[in-house]
Amino acid sequence: MAMISGIFILSDLRGPVCERIREWQLEFDPKLAKMHPPHITIAGSSGVGPLPPTTPLHLLRERLAPIAATTAPLTLRFGPPIRFMQSNVVSFPLDPHGPLRRLHDRIATSGLPFTPARFPFTPHCTVHFFPEINPDKLHKLLRLRLKEPATIDCLEVSITHDPQPPKKLLELKLMGME
Repeated sequence: MAMISGIFILSDLRGPVCERIREWQLEFDPKLAKMHPPHITIAGSSGVGPLPPTTPLHLLRERLAPIAATTAPLTLRFGPPIRFMQSNVVSFPLDPHGPLRRLHDRIATSGLPFTPARFPFTPHCTVHFFPEINPDKLHKLLRLRLKEPATIDCLEVSITHDPQPPKKLLELKLMGME
């Protein structure tokens, strides 16, 4: 995998589904589980690339605070796990349309200097990333299902300098009304 550096906009998952994903991360990929709680990346990995690491904190706050203030917390449902093409990455996908897409698009068009993305917007929560996976474990992982929804209620702006764990720069609560 290529080294990644930059600023990403994430949202940690809330609710029972978060604990279940955490358990599966610990079982299938303990290194991933230690790096960050279960989350989705709203901007920085797909749809738009990461922000340059030199992006000023005041600019991030100025552009993102109005979006967070006018966006209600989102309740999201995951699809069955998928394996990212020709990789060890396995994640639970989310619908790339609807409220999550609107949030992503508002952030993407906020005037922040995002770099180009390699992939269209494909929101997901990763459960396996780092180690090689044997066929039996992969089969077990791909049979997992999440029936309950997850909630996201904040925007977390984090900077990554691989291979170091991400560092939180800013957190903004989603405060809008439904």
